[in-house]
Amino acid sequence: MKISFLGAADGVTGSRHFIDTGSQKLLLDCGLFQGWKLHRERNWQPPGPLLQADAVVLSHAHLDHSGWLPALVARGWRGPIYASPATCELAAVLLLDSAHLQEEDARRANRYGTSRHDKALPLYTRADALRAIAQFVPVAPGRVQRLGGAGAATFKLTPVGHLLGACAVTLSSGGQNIVFSGDIGRQHDLLMPAPQTPDLAEAADALIIESTYGNRSHPGDDPAEALAEIVRRAAARGGSVLMPAFAVGRAQALLLVLQRLKRSGAIPSSLPIYLDSPMAEQATELYLRHGALLRVTQRERAALCDGLRQVSTVAQSTRLSAKLAGRGFPALVISASGMATGGRVLHHLKAMAPDPRHAIVMAGFQAGGTRGARLVAGEREVKIHGEWVPVRAEVVQLQGFSGHADAGELIDWARRLRQPPRQTFVVHGEADAADTLRTRIQRELGWAVRVPGYGETVSL
Repeated sequence: MKISFLGAADGVTGSRHFIDTGSQKLLLDCGLFQGWKLHRERNWQPPGPLLQADAVVLSHAHLDHSGWLPALVARGWRGPIYASPATCELAAVLLLDSAHLQEEDARRANRYGTSRHDKALPLYTRADALRAIAQFVPVAPGRVQRLGGAGAATFKLTPVGHLLGACAVTLSSGGQNIVFSGDIGRQHDLLMPAPQTPDLAEAADALIIESTYGNRSHPGDDPAEALAEIVRRAAARGGSVLMPAFAVGRAQALLLVLQRLKRSGAIPSSLPIYLDSPMAEQATELYLRHGALLRVTQRERAALCDGLRQVSTVAQSTRLSAKLAGRGFPALVISASGMATGGRVLHHLKAMAPDPRHAIVMAGFQAGGTRGARLVAGEREVKIHGEWVPVRAEVVQLQGFSGHADAGELIDWARRLRQPPRQTFVVHGEADAADTLRTRIQRELGWAVRVPGYGETVSL
């Protein structure tokens, strides 16, 4: 078999691993590039070998793993897209929202003349997203799925926490096995059970492992208490707290923590909680529907949306921004996107960032080049909708809410494989994170390991 690393090989986005078994061509993930402009421009490049894939297997629904599927379909690809049932449902929500944002961004650029092109076009449309969703094939974790007739490759999904439906993929063909970790969750995640490790009787010929947090450990302090302290400070100033959050996973974790803090009296029970993201509303419904996959008790699941004020329409969101820009309106607002790259959260940022009474809480990883990363780095102004907005609000990053395993948890997950893989490839990390994890795997586990380059092809 051959592996071509066509994404997530020099950063944490655009996960795309192209597998040539000799008789079939398969794609593990088909992600959107985000963050730095250098990476985002890859979304517009020709698909190249991706169009040759006989099938796609998704590890999970996040856009950096699934978000380029509509673009692939728009270019004529018509193969099956395999994923766990929960991933199929979540990806449908995410892809439709992404298509809507693509179309809105293009319309805005044409209206205000901010595009470098004569006419700005969306990367893909809602119709493209619907065609991609129609190609989804749900596969239950633990089941061996054949990718064709007799002699074709097979794969099996293994739950790894991180996100509802997220799984590692074990691909087998011609006596060879590739284990792809996808994104690995935490041992003590707020929502998801601890990640499982694929149970292979023999050594994998290749392990492809993520390294988002490959160079760090999550803080040992309680993120819930840290959030409570931020909320109390802002409320004492008469300010509100804005939490840019990934609509799928992170928004639900924040809701859970805020409800717990209110019940315990750690924050005022009178503070209203606004969820301003139609996609987060849909995702929350899916999380509750798939509650058996969570580690949250039935009682807490039932109370997750108690007193929640859901902001459904654009008009409601606009009114909320106006209130947040005014005085005497302490509130807690969860809105997407999590890295402040787009969506309704930008209007709230414009309203709140200039006011020192408010607090902005970035509850997760911020990819380099994103607006969220600039806020966390302490930049005193950010560009939103073509305007420079001063940042005087308190900005805090809470790493403890991350859904990614840290370096120690990644090593522990890999160590649980029955036998060492013959080759290990470290992907999905910034350069320092990927190389630090590579060094630890080599030193602590004694495995053959390296960081592949973007576009590189290796033979097993």
